Amino acid sequence: MDHGDTTMMAALLAAAEDAPPVDAVEAVTRELGRALDARSVSFLIADLGGRALVRLAYVPLADAVHGEAGRRGGDEVATVLPFDGGVQEQTLRTQTLQVIAAGDRWTVLAPVTERGEAIGLLEVVLPVEPDARALREIGRIAHLLAFVVIANRRHTDLFEWGQRTTPFNLSAEIQRRLLPAAFTCEAGAFTLSGWLEPAASIGGDTFDYSLARDELHFSVTDAMGHGVASALTATLGVGSLRNSRRRGQGLVEQAGAANAAVAGHAGPQSTFMTAVLGRIDLNSGVCTLINAGHLPPLLVRDGAVEALTLPRNFPLGMLADATFQTGEVTLRAGDRLVVVTDGMRERRAAQLDLTAELRRAADLHPREATRALADAVLRVAGPTLADDATLLIIDWYGDHGQARRSNAGADPARASDSPAG
Repeated sequence: MDHGDTTMMAALLAAAEDAPPVDAVEAVTRELGRALDARSVSFLIADLGGRALVRLAYVPLADAVHGEAGRRGGDEVATVLPFDGGVQEQTLRTQTLQVIAAGDRWTVLAPVTERGEAIGLLEVVLPVEPDARALREIGRIAHLLAFVVIANRRHTDLFEWGQRTTPFNLSAEIQRRLLPAAFTCEAGAFTLSGWLEPAASIGGDTFDYSLARDELHFSVTDAMGHGVASALTATLGVGSLRNSRRRGQGLVEQAGAANAAVAGHAGPQSTFMTAVLGRIDLNSGVCTLINAGHLPPLLVRDGAVEALTLPRNFPLGMLADATFQTGEVTLRAGDRLVVVTDGMRERRAAQLDLTAELRRAADLHPREATRALADAVLRVAGPTLADDATLLIIDWYGDHGQARRSNAGADPARASDSPAG
């Protein structure tokens, strides 16, 4: 990066930091527009449903542009752009910068991504065809914009509001807070991605993960029931799992603590939570698992899909004095580990040939594979699900400590070649 690039980055960071959190993204795009003499620059954030982009704009009613449309919150406007297989969707899914020429204008679309988490798109409209240096600069700024969004969304509801293309009820609000801040994580030895397709009445599903220096911790849980009651049970279970994990306790201790928390505080004795708890030793590839009354994890290896045989344990909270046993599988380079909840396998979703869908999605990045599988469930059991459908996919590469070869927040070698569908 030369001196001009460094100066540009410094100016953009200063603009983001000097602006209020709600204006930080606009401040960055405004500076970029000036530097490139762009006709327009805008940020499109990915909606929480994973099937659209949302253009955020601040348009005071007195100054509203004729024809401005979209969902309003005060002077904020959120315009939803559903995925249609077009260039915007391709840019996000393939994580590849795109240039579209139309008459005397060139539109550059750049993924806004951090560690494989697709946050949205940067859209730059230029009066002249961009050269290679301009495209590199736009790609770098798009990556920078990911960090601007991550940092500033801690201070404002604006981005969360923009992403919510459908209203949340109370149980959905509680459930949302139990999910990790990023659904995707690319690291040297693995790529992980989770997804939750909610039921009409929230079913208490969650997934979680945390990366330590030499270990990856993960969990998928399903609290009994629906609505606020199941969301509160999930809160107890997930809160306990996180607390014991952060205190350095092992899987058996984590399961025991969560079992006691749900049994002791969740109310009726019939309340419980199924779970798969996992820990991968990143140096050896040994994956230690606890199955607490849950569907068995699936291992996709060399084109075959196998349900892992693990010791059987009671669901968390079913018996206050329950004990828990672990099982192990040693992952090989190229393996894919999949954990799902019963919303992917039961009731109308039982019509889904999950094995065939997993084979069909084998070449997709986990971020796209989770969306493809969720779409497949909706095709057979939707449009409104009777139960939450949740997935966690981990692709294992091995060789812990290898450098991740990223470009603007994503590893191009791991990206999907074409839109999932």
